[in-house]
Amino acid sequence: MHGPTQLKVDDAVLIFGGPYSNLNATEAVLAEAARLQVPHDHIICTGDMAAYCAEPVATIDLVRKSAIHVVMGNCDEQLGLAADDCGCGFPADSLCERLSAAWFQYANRVVRTDQRQWLAQLPRRLDVELGGCRLAVIHGSVSVINQFIFATTPAAIKHQEIERAACEGVIAGHCGLPFTQIVNGKLWHNAGVIGMPANDGTPRVWFSILRPEKSGLSIEHRAITYDHTAAADAMRNAGLPPEYRVALASGIWPSSTVLPVRETQEQGVPLEPCGVVWSSATATRAATRLLWPGWQQARQSPPTEPVTAAVRGAMES
Repeated sequence: MHGPTQLKVDDAVLIFGGPYSNLNATEAVLAEAARLQVPHDHIICTGDMAAYCAEPVATIDLVRKSAIHVVMGNCDEQLGLAADDCGCGFPADSLCERLSAAWFQYANRVVRTDQRQWLAQLPRRLDVELGGCRLAVIHGSVSVINQFIFATTPAAIKHQEIERAACEGVIAGHCGLPFTQIVNGKLWHNAGVIGMPANDGTPRVWFSILRPEKSGLSIEHRAITYDHTAAADAMRNAGLPPEYRVALASGIWPSSTVLPVRETQEQGVPLEPCGVVWSSATATRAATRLLWPGWQQARQSPPTEPVTAAVRGAMES
């Protein structure tokens, strides 16, 4: 059990999750960080180095060499233990569970001993002080490494986890879908993942930029394109099942088993980049608002924090 580590920054931080053995996407997000002039010690990954795609060894080596901050994901934990399964929390006998048996067995076979040791030593939590706020970076939830927390997961669950973190907000991963929400005045943020599309019908992958400003913490959800054809070819050459390989191009997950009802209904609806500003000093403590994706804005009171772009807004009447 690893305790939290500490990071204090006064400039932009780039967040991404789930490299998922997708070397091409990992190279792309690190190249984007370099283009944006974000230094390596201001880059944070929310875990799961190896998963669905075909190049776990090269992906782990690239992330290690880049010297960015990484918190432990459930796949990292399981590979570090040389366990029998990914520990993703997929429902028993689901398609996701059956497919995970193939890709985890592959990753477990090829990952080196030194890589397992590195994965096993990753921290479960990183506390980031940014713009006067302390944010806990974890994988699934503060209490459970593989807990799926989505945009429509009840706010009470998020509130409970933020209280457990004893800070102003949580930056999480695992669920694979990006969103930003204010829960009782505190922040829950998920940057999404770069190893697999966001189930929105496009091959793009997602990351975020958090930047302290005078008005609060600026949060930008951003998408990038990359050579998903090369990543798919690598999966074909490795003999992995076709379902996730197809998803790299289609942008549609092979199964929606883990998704809540609303996220299932929104499958295939393209996300659009947007930015919001959150201030812990001025946030209404009683307010719970989903700031991004924007498809829930019409069903709630207008947020006090500015929303600079809408996502899926056309889906609302």
